[in-house]
Amino acid sequence: MKLREFLSQHDVFTVGELDLFLSEKGSGKPSTRKAILTYYRKQGRIIPVRRGLYAVVPFGSLPDSSPVDPYLLTAKITKNAVLAYHTALEFHGKAYSVYTRLHYLTTRRALPVRFRSYEIRGVPVPRSLRAKGKEMFSVVRHKRSGVKLRVTSLERTLVDVLDRPELTGSWEEIWRSLESVEFFDIDQVFEYVLLLENATTAAKVGFFLEQHKETLMIDDVHLKPLRKFCPQRPHYLISKKRRGGRLVKKWNLIVPDEILNQSWGEVL
Repeated sequence: MKLREFLSQHDVFTVGELDLFLSEKGSGKPSTRKAILTYYRKQGRIIPVRRGLYAVVPFGSLPDSSPVDPYLLTAKITKNAVLAYHTALEFHGKAYSVYTRLHYLTTRRALPVRFRSYEIRGVPVPRSLRAKGKEMFSVVRHKRSGVKLRVTSLERTLVDVLDRPELTGSWEEIWRSLESVEFFDIDQVFEYVLLLENATTAAKVGFFLEQHKETLMIDDVHLKPLRKFCPQRPHYLISKKRRGGRLVKKWNLIVPDEILNQSWGEVL
């Protein structure tokens, strides 16, 4: 059975998708699928990424050098994967830099996957979201090469990268990336902050929004509800760097001078 129709419609595919195609064509036997995959691998038309996941090599390209969309790979690395953190910023076109490490949210245990120069890592969905059944809160769908994939919205991404900055990089990367976003739905940002139930994260989000209230057109009155959820005692913006910095009383947050002055360096 020829797979030209299937391969022409998939840049990246899972064994499950192939099985469905073969079943619709009246040949759903595992032996048939195995023979087809073996044949097309030998022909240089498909590349194994990990068990059960393949990338398609376009006609005229070589397996070792053919381009593979890293976002499609990440989206199909496991069921219900959600592009998140710096990877979401990149997908939305808001990242200051391009990384070869990609992150996705998952409710399953996942080992890192290495493919060429890419490293794809799963990050557990926060417990507070799982407890509330809100794993997909502020997750949007986008079509890419005909495939619907999931990615965190810019509002959720704003909060996520401040909640887990180590998954995004330096604070210069975080600040410059978030500063490229022209608009945030503040109500959605606040709703997500409350779902996370993390006082330090609430303070970090409030601090960032206040620092950029003019460009984002945010009034102090809009930030007032967020202050109720800030820590009752001073917390460090960078938990691993518990020294130096200045206290921003409004948010009970101790912020390093590098961030206050935007004299950038690797401060994580």
